Amino acid sequence: MTALLKPQTIESAPADSRATLEGIKKGFGFIPNLMATFANSPAVLNGYMGLDAAWEKSSLTPKERQLVLLTTSVANQCPYCIAAHSTILKGMMKVDPQIVAAIRAQQSVTDTKLAALVQFTREAVNERGHVSERTKINFLEAGYQAPAMMEVLVGIALKTISNYLDHLNPTTIDDAFKGEA
Repeated sequence: MTALLKPQTIESAPADSRATLEGIKKGFGFIPNLMATFANSPAVLNGYMGLDAAWEKSSLTPKERQLVLLTTSVANQCPYCIAAHSTILKGMMKVDPQIVAAIRAQQSVTDTKLAALVQFTREAVNERGHVSERTKINFLEAGYQAPAMMEVLVGIALKTISNYLDHLNPTTIDDAFKGEA
């Protein structure tokens, strides 16, 4: 499929996307192609980043949040996001590569708490929010509080936006993420 939307630079982006792109560049050291593509629509870029800011304040740890994002990207079959979140987990967060590999292969994770989180996320994505009672009980028994179920939905929403954009408009994987492509 041909990409109809081109990644924008700070200079080429609509005026209402520029400040957000500058913040992204400051945070990452570069502007990832997906964010640069979001910049075609200030409403999408700024809405996505606003939801991301709320997600950062959830009760989940940074590692748990990244696992939700990776699990969602795998379920939604998004090559760009799988590569990006695998890179972040393994490279920046030093998460056990076996955990990342298990999620990418849609297999069980050996850590009980993380396994409950991954299963809850996977089931919520695959079953469109219809999570079984057993999976909810496992999630709670693993040590998560009930509000965390809603917070996982925020992560799923974030990734669904970016995953679906990649489906509609395939995004070139950035050099920084190609090792996990």
